[in-house]
Amino acid sequence: MLPDNDMRFNASGQVWLDKLVVQHASDASRLLQILLQVQERFGYIPHQAISRLAEKLTIPLARIESVASFYSFLHLQPHGEYRVLFSDNITDRMLGSQALMDQMCQLLWLQPGRVSEDGLVSIGPTSCTGMCDQGPALLVNGRAITCLTHQRVQEIAQLIRNRTPLADWPADFFRVEDNIRRGGLLLDNKLSPGAVLHAAVALGGDAIVEQVKASGLRGRGGAGFPTGMKWEACRKAAGKERYVVCNADEGEPGTFKDRVLLTQQADLVFEGMTLCALAVGARKGFLYLRGEYRYLLEPLQAVLQRRRKDNLLGNKILGKSGFDFDIDIHLGSGAYICGEESALIESLEGKRGVPRSRPPFPVTHGYMQQPTAVDNVETFCQAALALHMGADKYRAVGTEKSSGSKLISVSGDCPRPGIYEYPFGVSVREVLQDCGAVNTRAVQISGPSGVCVPESEFGRKLGFEDLPTAGAFMVFDDSRDMFEVARNYVHFFAHESCGFCTPCRVGTSMLKQTMDKIADGHGTQYDLKEIENLDRVLQTSSHCGLGRTACNPVLHTLKHFRPAYENRLKSLMFSPAFDLDGSLARARQMTGRDDAGAHLKEME
Repeated sequence: MLPDNDMRFNASGQVWLDKLVVQHASDASRLLQILLQVQERFGYIPHQAISRLAEKLTIPLARIESVASFYSFLHLQPHGEYRVLFSDNITDRMLGSQALMDQMCQLLWLQPGRVSEDGLVSIGPTSCTGMCDQGPALLVNGRAITCLTHQRVQEIAQLIRNRTPLADWPADFFRVEDNIRRGGLLLDNKLSPGAVLHAAVALGGDAIVEQVKASGLRGRGGAGFPTGMKWEACRKAAGKERYVVCNADEGEPGTFKDRVLLTQQADLVFEGMTLCALAVGARKGFLYLRGEYRYLLEPLQAVLQRRRKDNLLGNKILGKSGFDFDIDIHLGSGAYICGEESALIESLEGKRGVPRSRPPFPVTHGYMQQPTAVDNVETFCQAALALHMGADKYRAVGTEKSSGSKLISVSGDCPRPGIYEYPFGVSVREVLQDCGAVNTRAVQISGPSGVCVPESEFGRKLGFEDLPTAGAFMVFDDSRDMFEVARNYVHFFAHESCGFCTPCRVGTSMLKQTMDKIADGHGTQYDLKEIENLDRVLQTSSHCGLGRTACNPVLHTLKHFRPAYENRLKSLMFSPAFDLDGSLARARQMTGRDDAGAHLKEME
């Protein structure tokens, strides 16, 4: 028998779905956006809706099911009227998120990962929500709630028991602070909407590219590819159309700077995208917004509409004939891998977010196999600033190989977490002093895939010459167990692997099992050596960067904090992950025997 929601779909949902497909121009590349709206209406994606979509979009039913099963925020089965997801990022754990989730489960008589018998609620963990500066945090039906306490959890549980609509929950629950602690070129700018664009229209595409190249601007996503070179390659590439894509899918744990820029500097983000469009000759742009930032969708759409009204988007922008450009916002749905640019493009096309083989690169074969310039939120803002300031003035900020400023997302063991902006070249120690951190044991730069910096290296500097970073700056004081920090990161990678390639799919799972084995007291020196061997395999054979960096947190903490591992090891050279003697405990209890002969002997 079909669930009630499927019955309702039969009656009126089909009419609604047909209208929805028409709104999306029956375009299969809009599949993910359609599925998100279906889930918002029904609470999950009914099978009959999938069948109807396959008919209306003229695509195989298997493709729709494949896409729906890929993204962690999409569900093919009911997950309750209230879907509660506690952030499982390491900083949230440090603030007590696990105890808060256990408390809510007890209050609602529910086990994690299960749906209540009455279909009211489900509770479980999710990866980083981008609220690391104000955790612990959770998502309820996609809405972020920050600064959780035991009192707030009790209030939320009562609201759920009373079936109070989310719209009637206290507004204070959903308040997200920007926590800007230190401004600079970007955060303190007072540019009015269109100011840079007015000046750039007179320059033309070639001159814009040359100025961005001369500024020395490099991508702020961590890899640091020269932005001007990327735009130039896209401009010169052969293709019928060109596209501009803003990567706002900052899923790296510990990173939340784009969230603040999209809140405080949305006009500058769209200005940078429009400048890029003028430079490369694009008529269409996309902002790919991570699903955890769903609450920003309507405000961002309002900014776009205002810019269209002010002739800063649309046809003949600022009266320039042939300068036609507009921007759509696409929502992600809980897939960290979509932060990789080619996986993001696959998702934009309504597919599973699986990274493409490269080359070819997006600048020649991107969205719809056309030339595409993909940059992140901060890069587009910095590009607009560089054009406004002029190449020489912009290049004078920062260091020789790292021009301009950088936004840092500071979280963890410090009294002033939040967003800090510095010229490139700032030392780790300076940031720690500014955020008030004391007794710091280590700092994780650029998230789990980045670098763990111990106290002896706090003089190192942020910049492409030394410590390149996407922005995460996670602080751990001397009370923290760096083994458990690395273990949390390893679980994150195993969960977020897209599963496309065997080395990453199997390798991240093996790494997770090994760390769990060590945590359970069954590890040996052999396991530590095997982690190094596993890293070599992942480095040489993984399809994308997720697999190639998955061992980083373990290798870096092993290098600097080896006792945290060795104190957990057994003296045996080898210990199986399966504890055979432990498994016989029930048999010993049943037979009433617990003497030495009833135990397996360990060989030293």
